[in-house]
Amino acid sequence: MRAQFVELAAEGFEERESAEGLELAAYGEAAERVRAAFPAARVTEVEAGWEDRWRRFHRGVAVGPVWVGPPWERPPAGTLAVEIDPGRAFGTGAHPTTRLCLELLIGLPRGSLLDIGCGSGVLAIAAARLGFGPVVAVDMEDAAVAATRANALANGAAVDVRRLDALADELPRAEIAVANIALDVIQALVPRMAAEWLVTSGYLVGESPRADGVRLLERRELDGWAGELYARS
Repeated sequence: MRAQFVELAAEGFEERESAEGLELAAYGEAAERVRAAFPAARVTEVEAGWEDRWRRFHRGVAVGPVWVGPPWERPPAGTLAVEIDPGRAFGTGAHPTTRLCLELLIGLPRGSLLDIGCGSGVLAIAAARLGFGPVVAVDMEDAAVAATRANALANGAAVDVRRLDALADELPRAEIAVANIALDVIQALVPRMAAEWLVTSGYLVGESPRADGVRLLERRELDGWAGELYARS
């Protein structure tokens, strides 16, 4: 249920303790989506200025040499900063699945990289900052393509952003592919990719892709989510 709530309120939500247990609160359009998915959810009025409260819940995170966070925070000195404005559709990249993918990418030899389902572009941009290249980012959603292009430009990162359906269109070739997306999509993608290395996340610790032609090299877990590194068999 929590994972579904996070998806519905990706632009920001509040997590707080109450006498009844843990409460998750969403605002604005996100609240309407949550209410539609969970009809029993409680609706309350909020004080003026709620529109900016979500900023307090987008905090920068450091993953190895990379810092990912919103533009209103100052990155620590000496880090490779990736500034992502969450806007109305995407987070800043602090989600555990993003962090797991970054951890696994950092340890890989540098080479060409394909980010499948790029969203805000944080993984593609971070990869470019880390020295991977050329970097191609693809997504089937126009909003994701626009967001990745804007974020890449804002970060001065060389990322080739393309709109395509990864399950139907021909995928660009790369030495490394990263897919932080739904588990069933990852499983369908594996036979279509020729990458030597595959970094995956987007699923819970009790799950793992089932696919032929790859072998698991490393698995990491964080806050109930899993990330894995595969190599071609």
